[in-house]
Amino acid sequence: MSRIRKLYFFDKNNTKEMISFLNNKGDDVYTNNYMFNPFLIFHHLIPLKFKFLPESYVMKDKDGIKGLITVEPTRNPLKQMEIQKLLFEENAFLDAEELIQYAVSRYKAMGTASFVVRVDDNLPELLKLFVTKCGFSQISYEKLWKINSVTDKLSNILKFRDFRNSDSAVTASIFNESLLPHIRPLLNADTKEFKENFFKGLSYYTEYKYVVEDKKTSNILAVISIQTVDNKNYILEVINSSWTEIDIDSILSFVNSKIKKRNKNFALYIKTKKYTHSGEQYEKEFMERKYECVQNQVVLTNSSAKIIREAERSGKFTVLNKLYSAQGVNIGGVSSKQELANKL
Repeated sequence: MSRIRKLYFFDKNNTKEMISFLNNKGDDVYTNNYMFNPFLIFHHLIPLKFKFLPESYVMKDKDGIKGLITVEPTRNPLKQMEIQKLLFEENAFLDAEELIQYAVSRYKAMGTASFVVRVDDNLPELLKLFVTKCGFSQISYEKLWKINSVTDKLSNILKFRDFRNSDSAVTASIFNESLLPHIRPLLNADTKEFKENFFKGLSYYTEYKYVVEDKKTSNILAVISIQTVDNKNYILEVINSSWTEIDIDSILSFVNSKIKKRNKNFALYIKTKKYTHSGEQYEKEFMERKYECVQNQVVLTNSSAKIIREAERSGKFTVLNKLYSAQGVNIGGVSSKQELANKL
């Protein structure tokens, strides 16, 4: 008889074999410092709206741990949570379904409205599980591109500065305007979702946020975010509305210079989102530049909000793990240990 409970610090040795494919620095930091943080038990006790760290649950029977699921708060945990990791024995999809349903039911009972999950395109069976068994719907997809080279280009019309909480209202407005109309009911954000969290320094990743302004008018044109968990791999996201054209080379040059001040040897990636007005345009441009697409993820949600029209299907499916790998490591894919466990 299996049961599901919280992941505790003393489970670390029992789950070594299952998580042994997390063999790079980024995943190592996450696993040691957050998944098995001895103080995480107190995090489970705080109200949902104040949660800021991922929380994990394990499926256990008399033979040991059979699976694990990790749920992470988004910018607004009351609105949405994210299924971040999912590990289970090969082809044990009934166990995976039980873990998913447990996590969804638990947090919805606490007050969260919906869940989002990103699934790699090389895990079609897992995608099918979320859609047919767990009530999720595909809304779009995201791609991660590795930046081969950056041109040292200074813009005469753009000004960059640090993000301030007073920029949150404008950022929310730009973000919502950037979404395709049929996606807005599912992903629209409000001002508080972009304000810096009081516990930001305790998060497992580091984020740097900047504002892009027009030099003449001081109007905010875009907001950029740089995230890293290992100080080796940096992921860039750009929020800009459909009515502004941003010089992406100037942004890449600015971001490159900022990272170089902290680390001389690093890998830079940029994320494109098909559900935004500029997503398809950036994809086309990056393909022309011959940037390497290192990860392709389908975005799923179980939100009760209705899509106005059926989203265009890409014909591909996606991965359930954030990019933690160092250079030279298979990024976003499934390692040989996948024979033992499927990865989220």
